[in-house]
Amino acid sequence: MAEVQPMRALHYDRSAVGSLRDVVAPPYDVIDASQRAALVARSPFNVVAIDLPKGEPDPYAAAGELFEQWQLQGVLVRDSEPAIWAHTQDYTGPDGRPRTRRGFFARVRIEGYGPGRMRPHERTHPGPKEDRLRLTRATRANISPIFSLYSDPERAGWRALEPATEAPPWAEISDEEGTVHRLWRVADAQAIAAVRAATRDAELLIADGHHRYETMDAYAEEVGGEGDHRYMLMCLVALEDPGLTVFPTHRLVSGLDERRRAALEQVLARDFAQEEVPLEQIAPLPGNGPLQLGYIDGQRMQPLRLTLKDQTTADAALSGHSPAYRRLDTGVLEALLLKGALGLSDDDIAHFNGLFYARDTAEALAMVESGSYDAAFLMRPTPVSQVRDVSAAGENMPPKSTYFYPKLLTGLLFNPL
Repeated sequence: MAEVQPMRALHYDRSAVGSLRDVVAPPYDVIDASQRAALVARSPFNVVAIDLPKGEPDPYAAAGELFEQWQLQGVLVRDSEPAIWAHTQDYTGPDGRPRTRRGFFARVRIEGYGPGRMRPHERTHPGPKEDRLRLTRATRANISPIFSLYSDPERAGWRALEPATEAPPWAEISDEEGTVHRLWRVADAQAIAAVRAATRDAELLIADGHHRYETMDAYAEEVGGEGDHRYMLMCLVALEDPGLTVFPTHRLVSGLDERRRAALEQVLARDFAQEEVPLEQIAPLPGNGPLQLGYIDGQRMQPLRLTLKDQTTADAALSGHSPAYRRLDTGVLEALLLKGALGLSDDDIAHFNGLFYARDTAEALAMVESGSYDAAFLMRPTPVSQVRDVSAAGENMPPKSTYFYPKLLTGLLFNPL
């Protein structure tokens, strides 16, 4: 059972910082050094100074001191009473279609992974967890939210919050990608009770933020006992929300010497039907049938559409996995081509040794054309229903199997621990 609670949020005082657009940031793991510098240049109070800390000898200690200083200065203030925060994002996805995603921020009790409680959907890497744990120890707060999904066919949770969204929002921010983020503070007891009732029996599925969730689980056990450290900041979106979309993350490979290239071509000829397509049509269309991929090799630059000839090939290669996993594009690709043909290990995949990722087709093609990578596999988006089915089977997908768009902003709300 999910324990979703209103929270006494910590947030920026807009009279102290001016425009909230100047102090929020994208998630830490998509920010490079130049983007960080640009964000800090916007405002000395930009959240990136905390979320991606710098400072000698200990950047985490520097982040903790700065976070406390902002609270003492009144840059960050804490609400006197608990609330749930309704949240909408108006966006145009990579497919060019405008949509609105609806959800809400609350604090959620940390549970171990398992049926009826919390489910992951992707494997995680150890490095980011250590980084986030050190930041959590230093700040004693959730700086950025976890993005999770829950089933609510009647959309009872959002319907309880929707009347509040008829008033002007507490915050409205348009980001660099054109997404408009709006936030409403909802302290009404009846609305909060309705949201808690709608989520009480829900199994929560982590869409984005696995590393931070596992970090908070470790932190809660480290502190021990009961208290605020047993809860974390989360944005919850219904699986049935029409604005919920998943886009693909493409695979790039390097290190294709003659032996590996020959092994790859042998498996492709044996297991896949190959069709030459125009370059602008290389990305496969969404679908639920047998694995279909776009493929381009940097030596030939011949765009191909690859279709798995026989599902039994994938079933045999993934015989230890559930039926849902055996039809997962990223799982089949990993088993037949990345591990099978190219010989990559789980450790190689976890540490980007010979494998990298691109969010869109143009980026993937450019990295092959430039010679940075030897070949690219262009993926279909993973359907939300498939994410749910694989998770319900108790399995984790390969890393970067999903790209939930748009991302949540960091800096709208903080959850003190």
